[in-house]
Amino acid sequence: MQDPLAQQREFLPVMRSIFEYFGVGGLSRFLLQLLTLVFALLMAWLVDLFSRRWLVRGIHAVVKRTETKWDDALMEHHVFERLSHLAPALVLWGASQVIFPSGTWGRSLLQHVAVSIIILVVVWALEGAVDAFLGIFRAMEGMRYKPLESYGQVIKLLLGTVAAVLIVAEFLERSPWALLGGLGAFTAVLILVFRDSILGFVASVQISTLDLVREGDWIEMPKYEADGSVIRFSLTTVHVQNWDKTITTIPTYALTAESFKNWRGMFDSGVRRIKRAVSIDINSIRFLDEALLADLQKIQLLQPYLDKRLAEISRWNAEHHIESNSPANGRRLTNVGTFRAYLEAYMEQHPKIDTQMTFLIRQMPPSANGLPIEIYVFTREQSWVPYEKLIADIFDHLFAILPLFDLRAFQAPNGADVRALLHPPAPPAPRLLLDEDL
Repeated sequence: MQDPLAQQREFLPVMRSIFEYFGVGGLSRFLLQLLTLVFALLMAWLVDLFSRRWLVRGIHAVVKRTETKWDDALMEHHVFERLSHLAPALVLWGASQVIFPSGTWGRSLLQHVAVSIIILVVVWALEGAVDAFLGIFRAMEGMRYKPLESYGQVIKLLLGTVAAVLIVAEFLERSPWALLGGLGAFTAVLILVFRDSILGFVASVQISTLDLVREGDWIEMPKYEADGSVIRFSLTTVHVQNWDKTITTIPTYALTAESFKNWRGMFDSGVRRIKRAVSIDINSIRFLDEALLADLQKIQLLQPYLDKRLAEISRWNAEHHIESNSPANGRRLTNVGTFRAYLEAYMEQHPKIDTQMTFLIRQMPPSANGLPIEIYVFTREQSWVPYEKLIADIFDHLFAILPLFDLRAFQAPNGADVRALLHPPAPPAPRLLLDEDL
């Protein structure tokens, strides 16, 4: 191999002849090297232009003819275009061998710059390849909901760290391994700086393994005021778009360190729970009398229940010789019990209620706010708007039918009630009898 110093001795006279041809002869060695460097930079730019416009286009043409998908992904993420920038860096590295003598600061600086550009270009291309393969994995059915972006960010972070170490080692002219060995004293600082990234990566692995959260899941996390859909899953943060269209940012590691509610199970089941109660005024609860029973027997949904229960109660009272002179004797129907039976029949025949799931109309413990009658059922309506409309329709009917059972919904006294007690309406004034009234 020819000595680089000999190459320089052969190259510089040639350049001097070229400059003399253009009328700029008699230059000093420094100016000759400077103009030669400018010429090398121009050549590097031309090589870069050629590689991007012609070489990369040729590679893209070949890629489009192949049947494989991975090379198309590399093309879409500009991997080949990024690699084309290696050409000017190689031109600069080669120019450093002939422009500057061996051991000079000019050659050393130009070589360090060229090598650093090569490292950055390679890392840049590898990051594009990471994005390309992540896109391929996202298209797979089993990987669609995995937090792949977190893994991609970890790989890019490692590539960036390696690039930084290599570039620093290049300029310091030391081995990268020796440089890494000297970083042991800064381990605590590095852990502190990359704390969220490290915790986020560990949490991403746990979330992916346990399938805790996917993009598109509806989650609730009251501590962070998050209530909406997961729209982005990164290494350090999870972005949740709330139902009021605001965006809440949650640390990724918080999803494994703290509790949250994921509504995915509800959507997977195909049903959604209704759990709501109406409080009955306890003063309106009583036994059924003949008049009220006659009115309730006109309700079609209640007829099977009333026929069965009346026959059962009549038989039981007869067997135990119960006298009917007091409502406290024997068994009697109540208006609130009959109302519960009606609610059960009404919900069973409702087309949007799934009776195969938990189906319960229950009486809750009484309180200062009355006797709660709770509806605990599941509906096939999962979307928010139809779900709320369904509940409104059910309770509209519930409140409207209460008077038929001679029941009242409990309502705390309001200002109008207090005023009515303090200022009762005056009785109508007596009217004088006229002749025509006699």
